[in-house]
Amino acid sequence: MSISKMEYLQIPHAEPRLVNRLRLKHWALLAALAETPTLHRAAQAISVTQPSATKMLADIEQAFQFPLFERHARGLRATPLGQEVIDYARQAQAGFTRFLEGLEIKRRGGHGQLVVGAIMGAAPDLVARAVAEIKRERPLLNVRILGETSDQVGPLLARHDIELAVGRFSTPQQHNSFTFTPLANEFMELVVRSGHPLARKRTLALGDLAVWPWVLQPLTSPARQLMEEEFTAAGIASPVNLVECASVFATLQLLQTSDAVGALPESVVRDHVRARLLRALPVPIGQNLKGFGVLTRRDEPLSEPAAAFVAHLQRFAQPLHAPA
Repeated sequence: MSISKMEYLQIPHAEPRLVNRLRLKHWALLAALAETPTLHRAAQAISVTQPSATKMLADIEQAFQFPLFERHARGLRATPLGQEVIDYARQAQAGFTRFLEGLEIKRRGGHGQLVVGAIMGAAPDLVARAVAEIKRERPLLNVRILGETSDQVGPLLARHDIELAVGRFSTPQQHNSFTFTPLANEFMELVVRSGHPLARKRTLALGDLAVWPWVLQPLTSPARQLMEEEFTAAGIASPVNLVECASVFATLQLLQTSDAVGALPESVVRDHVRARLLRALPVPIGQNLKGFGVLTRRDEPLSEPAAAFVAHLQRFAQPLHAPA
């Protein structure tokens, strides 16, 4: 049976019917179907048999009184209204999981949890210091940090997997869903291993590096888009000998064990340069890179620990704005 969104909203007593008929297991199944298109795998994810999952899905669609999925040979495909339902189910499941984790921490004598996303450029100078400070104030607060690039932390924030993010917009549309509070600028450097032939050069241009292998972030990340703009401005093609890597740890290892050139935040490579494991090249980049800040979901207040964490971020960011 097909039904429009407006017709559904006009159904009398729709909310009580759904509340009375749908159980936590139903929402868990919908959240699992957001991650896999097959009912068999979704059933495994919530530890039920496939026949049970089939009946559960039928009960769910009967409760909503419209189909949530189209059936295909390769699995299920959400209808437009079904996509809204499973998006909500995934968010609700993530929130419920965080609630249970926080409750368990409190049961053991802890005091809640804080889950944040952070880009790697913000981690050494700001996020690490803010985490250390909030843990000094609240030793039993459970803190989790996820993500490394803005294109990673944005989806985490949208899915309610994290409460806030330290990063920047990775797509033009994200300003509709997130608020942005500036914190600091991120300075990029081109680096190679200390024994690299380029490390002995005192003057270099970006064109001199094109023939060397590179390690760069994926195309969806703002830092990679910045590098593509730099290549365009220099009138050179993007490197063809390229490894795409979103992990800062893996990138640092690749740079130290190969002749690759990498573009990383100064705060990330600072200690490696001081230890003479890496060498910063005299090629300025990143003049147009926008600053990073705190991203939060619109019209959704922060928890008290999250608000305290943001206050620490803003306090530690102030010296970074001060003139050198």
